[in-house]
Amino acid sequence: MTSSTTDHDEWVLQLDQLSKERRGQYVTIEILHPAYGDEPQAERLPFAYAVYDPKDDVVVIAVGGNTPEYPVLLRHMIWHPTEVDVDVDNGALKVVEKDGTTTITSFHSPPERA
Repeated sequence: MTSSTTDHDEWVLQLDQLSKERRGQYVTIEILHPAYGDEPQAERLPFAYAVYDPKDDVVVIAVGGNTPEYPVLLRHMIWHPTEVDVDVDNGALKVVEKDGTTTITSFHSPPERA
């Protein structure tokens, strides 16, 4: 299911569904800034959850905190988003800010252990 919306109420439901269906996978988070270019924020770290907090108007993407290798939970926060695109089936999340800065989160299978 792919969903693109500017409806803040839908963001809560969509990100909750994404968190449930993609739990246990790993993510890469990239920031695409119109003036500063592309910046990686996280590279293949265990996905914890993604939520939208309507009170503070922030999308939070959390990684780590659930494995011995990554015991610390890290949160990437996107304040005052204008658009959230969720693709649960293909494992992707795009969040756009007012200034055009875009956060892309892509999902991967966990790495194989030797």
